[in-house]
Amino acid sequence: MKKLENFDWIHSFFELGPDFFQAKAPDPVAAPYLIDGNPDAATLIGLDPAEFKRQEFVEYFSGNRPLPGAQPLAMDYSGHQFGMYNPRLGDGRGLLLGAIQNGSPHTWDIYLKGCGPTRYARGFDGRATLRASIREYLGGEAVHGLGIPTTRSLAIIGIGELVFRETPQPGALLVRLSDTHVRFGSFENFHYTNRPEAVTQLADYVIEHHYPELKNEANKYQLLFRSVMHKTAALIAQWQAVGFIHGVMNTDNMTLTGATFDYGPFGFMDRFNPDFTPNHTDGHGRYAFGRQAEIGHWNLAKLGETLIHLITPEVITEELEHYQPTFNRFYNELMGQKLGLEILDSEFTTLVGILFNVLYQNQVDYTLFFRNLSAFPGEVPVALRQGFNNPKDLDDWLEMYRKLIEREDPGLEERKESMNRVNPRFILRNYLLERAIDKALKQADYSEVERLRILLQDPYNNRPEIFSQYGIDPEWYAAETPESHIEMKLSCSA
Repeated sequence: MKKLENFDWIHSFFELGPDFFQAKAPDPVAAPYLIDGNPDAATLIGLDPAEFKRQEFVEYFSGNRPLPGAQPLAMDYSGHQFGMYNPRLGDGRGLLLGAIQNGSPHTWDIYLKGCGPTRYARGFDGRATLRASIREYLGGEAVHGLGIPTTRSLAIIGIGELVFRETPQPGALLVRLSDTHVRFGSFENFHYTNRPEAVTQLADYVIEHHYPELKNEANKYQLLFRSVMHKTAALIAQWQAVGFIHGVMNTDNMTLTGATFDYGPFGFMDRFNPDFTPNHTDGHGRYAFGRQAEIGHWNLAKLGETLIHLITPEVITEELEHYQPTFNRFYNELMGQKLGLEILDSEFTTLVGILFNVLYQNQVDYTLFFRNLSAFPGEVPVALRQGFNNPKDLDDWLEMYRKLIEREDPGLEERKESMNRVNPRFILRNYLLERAIDKALKQADYSEVERLRILLQDPYNNRPEIFSQYGIDPEWYAAETPESHIEMKLSCSA
């Protein structure tokens, strides 16, 4: 395990040249302090977790002292936001410090968010609120714990300065880790400014660093697009299966490696409602839960448009035709695992379709329903019936479900164990997240941030010793969202 001063940095993006970024150092801050360090994320870059305790850690990652070996830069990109093209994006408040390779071909970018304005800041202050930093920190850990590709965060660093949004708020910096920061919008930036040679250069960069197996293929750009399409479909299928709503699926928030990126107004489903979006500015529901697969296709089409000098429009259209079948295949497999079924035929599809209608009509908690379902067949658990306004809806569906179970004849315990491995007991409900944020803002108490980070490392199992150590009451954290907090909406700006 290494000290911060001994990182083996890789600066491949810097080597692309100044057309792709602005080189800039972080702006210093007043009185930085560590709010929480993530030992699990530290292992990704080979960092000794003991480094969190050094004053140099907060000095380096607050911008008050240059981090040895780093070459900070603000990346240039544009993107479609809520369906409208915005040419003036870019890293307005974040800097890519470089990448770390930890004894394997895989690299992790280290990115500092909230470190002062760059030339892409569009007049904003370049800072991040403590509220938003906690949200992204815990959001990434929640999604990672569910086995879904995502960015991670190494640490949150508080600063002794206020950040002005709707109201003055405590500021913070987030140290983010990602396998890439190249977005769909990175390609759009050069396409819409008529710089196809830069699009080609960026595509070659992505192939070399993230899809090296394509490097010598004659149709490497077509295969690149196909690979991105495949990973995007798989990612969104995983979101849908666990009830995760991204909330801001703009093209500048979609990466070329198919990882969950940017935790603005995100959320997990409470009572099943396909029209729900946690983004209070999304009045038309563009990024609602039930539209995420569709938006994935739309975003991929915009990426495809940037490659028309490398791939013919006909080939792009042909590749996009495989998106929905690919998504459906991934999604059906995941729903089969959630239901403990392996035969995914028309009867299975009917079963799933009726289930979602039943859950919606009865306003049943999505996560708890699947977790409690593992006890079936046998006497229907009381917990499974909770929330059903019309119990007959559940009974009729369970009879259909029983028949599909019996035709496969799996053992109850084996099926229960397999279902509980994919149906989480704990999710990051927004009221739990807000409780942690409120303690941090009002009391400077960050214990709940740590507690949720620990809980979400393994959302499937009880861990009595760990729970006792951190004061985690599993029954409380696994409970349904209180009525007053159902379908909480969040703000992009905070």
